[in-house]
This record gives sequence, structure tokens and C-alpha cells, in this order.
Amino acid sequence: MRQHVLGSASPRIRARIFGAAAGAAIVLAAVAAYGLTRSSGTAGARPHAAPPIVTEAAFQRRTGVRIVRVATTAAGGLVDLRYQVIDANAADSIHDADTPPELVDERTHIVVNDLFMGHAHHGQLKVAHTYYLIFNNPGNLLQTGSQVTVRLGGARVAHVPVE
Repeated sequence: MRQHVLGSASPRIRARIFGAAAGAAIVLAAVAAYGLTRSSGTAGARPHAAPPIVTEAAFQRRTGVRIVRVATTAAGGLVDLRYQVIDANAADSIHDADTPPELVDERTHIVVNDLFMGHAHHGQLKVAHTYYLIFNNPGNLLQTGSQVTVRLGGARVAHVPVE
């Protein structure tokens, strides 16, 4: 009985073995990355102290914006947060680098705070205009039907539905 060793195997068999090993390595790396994201409880960023949760009316007074919608997009890989400016001066605080925007799933407590391609609005915000923030949503952590707590600037508002 002849035993095959990789060196004496045909080129076709070597290619199959290499392809299977490469595929297994990719799957293992993806599973490990997903596990790290889930176990850390965040989708990337530094820890920071959270301000208290306020009512929707208090949120609007503090941030100068009204949440229009939170929705998954791009097959669930992104989350779109739309907000309308009601007070341009107060709204400037939502782009403060010391208080990055974030969405927290109220059931799992997973934090999504990695802006897609570092996107953030720059420049003067205008009253009655609607703006957006796009978050990466790795592994579809936030899903349609979830409820999230939204943090913008120095305020948080709870029970915002994800469409």
C-alpha cells in the first residue's frame, strides 16, 4: 500500500489540499474576528463615560436635533441614523470628538460606534435640514425591529426603533 505525501502528490491534489487549508484559515479568521467583536461588546472604539438617558424632549433641547430614523441598510451591514436640526447652535455639540456618536442595542447591550469610512458632517449645520451618520454594523449586530439607545453629543435617548 503506497502512502501519499504532499511532495509526491499530483499537482491537482496539492492544489486541492492548499485550497482547503486556505479556505479553513479564512473561515477561522472570520469566526475569531466575529467572536472578538461580540465578546468585547463594541464594534470598535475607546471606552467613555455615558451621560444619563433623557426624555426625547430633553434630548432635543440638549443636542439641538430630532432623531428622524434609525435603519439598517446595505443588507444589514450598515446602520443609517437620520437627524433633523432644530437648533443649529446646540447641534454643533453632536460632532464633538470627545463624545463620539453611538447606538446601543437595548436587548444585547452591544455598542455600534464605528462610523462608516470615518464619515461625519463638517461645516455649519442648518435648521430644518436632515443629516445622517452611517455606522458599520459588523455581523448585522443591530437588526430591524431592535430598539436602541442613541448617543449624540452629551445626551442619550432610549427606545429608538430600528427600521
